[in-house]
Amino acid sequence: MNAPTSRYRLVPMWPRDPDEAGRTASSLELFFDLVFVIAVSIASVQLHHQLTEAHLLDGIVNYAVVFFGIWWAWMNFTWFATSFDTDDWLYRLLTIVQMGGVLVLASGIQAAFEDQDYVVLMLAYVVMRIALVAQWMRASRSAGDTRRSTTTYAIGIAVVQMLWLASLLLPAAAFWVAVIVLIGAELAVPVAAERRAGTPWHPHHLSERFGLFTLILLGESLLASANAIIEALHEGDTPGPLIRVAVLTLVVTAALWWVYFWAPHHTAISGLGLSLGYGYGHYFIFAAAGALSAGIEAEVDVITGHSELDPVVASFAYTIPIAVFILGIWLLVMRRSAGSHINIIVPVGGVLVLIDPLIPIPFALTAVILTGVVAALIWQKPLNRTPQAHPAALMTSTPK
Repeated sequence: MNAPTSRYRLVPMWPRDPDEAGRTASSLELFFDLVFVIAVSIASVQLHHQLTEAHLLDGIVNYAVVFFGIWWAWMNFTWFATSFDTDDWLYRLLTIVQMGGVLVLASGIQAAFEDQDYVVLMLAYVVMRIALVAQWMRASRSAGDTRRSTTTYAIGIAVVQMLWLASLLLPAAAFWVAVIVLIGAELAVPVAAERRAGTPWHPHHLSERFGLFTLILLGESLLASANAIIEALHEGDTPGPLIRVAVLTLVVTAALWWVYFWAPHHTAISGLGLSLGYGYGHYFIFAAAGALSAGIEAEVDVITGHSELDPVVASFAYTIPIAVFILGIWLLVMRRSAGSHINIIVPVGGVLVLIDPLIPIPFALTAVILTGVVAALIWQKPLNRTPQAHPAALMTSTPK
């Protein structure tokens, strides 16, 4: 994007063209994703520990809240970048501040899981969000027709952050009520802002960014597969089951990758309702992908005798994330690009993996089911769908 610079070497933050040719993820966006690898990994490890100790409810609740903070910080940056990325020094500096917030957030995850202490995590989260407020305020100066939206974003996010800080003063019971209410408030800000004028989204750029984050999360499962092999090398009595889990984990992870990238995602980013559904729905897909690695590690602990978890429950710890991932991506993207056969095979396959815990062979049935789903996807190509244009697509990238 070529634009004049000010005497401070800053580029005007004009809305970017949603039809800009050749738009891909920038090196800064890829750099930004690296810190989320750390946060996701720590959250997954802590979930694994609580599963192994049979603290199921605490583990699930803590993971859901912690992962919301990780996902929401990532998605808000991504959605802002697709509309107003200038890649000048101030934009980069504020992005690096957000990265620092993610690292501090990651350092507070263990305390949140073990002691219900969310102070460090929440303070880091607020730092990230205030840096984004600064970005929205800067965008408002040259946003043109989208100024009402950018201003709503800045004010709405700032108000919610003050409420997050105030919630730290509440007693434990009231704190959790506040968490639920404030998560709802966070989700409501983009809805209110986009209804006012709308910011320009680049569907191909967004779908690439979501795909890259999915790869990061699936990589956590591959790490769990490698850990199973490492455990097998140290367990002289039970290497066979561990090696089998490692191999089948690779098969299942590859199948999930295949399912996710089968349909063109940019067709689901069109119009306010579909686009928000795509973005918000990815919370469940991302969280499931991150939880899968914890479930695999929990299964390894059961095999090696280092777990207090019932073996059947441990099996559900990996099949439920798989089912949520498959059903989520089918609902958000696949069903709009699939024929009748795929629209039966994929959701049925997602449900059938839930019976794997009832079978005495760990993971095998899930691998067979997902292999069948992939075979069906190979047989039928996605249908071409013409997405409905977003109203902001009519805007140009520079003011007239």
